[in-house]
Amino acid sequence: MARTSVQQKLGKKIQGLRNDNKLTQEKLGELTGLDRTYISDIERGVRNPSLKSLHKLSKALDVPMSELVNF
Repeated sequence: MARTSVQQKLGKKIQGLRNDNKLTQEKLGELTGLDRTYISDIERGVRNPSLKSLHKLSKALDVPMSELVNF
């Protein structure tokens, strides 16, 4: 059985929060100043976002940063 990486868990968490907020990747990109493809890469677990990017995402998703890594 394949293990899920930390990046994949983070990506699924962000994707879930984005969907809960009824945001597209495009709209989340506009709110954060991050490119839609960068958000897509994070959600797929192929990018390891910086703390600065996580902070932007937490603000746009209206959750504390700790919620992003609570998985």
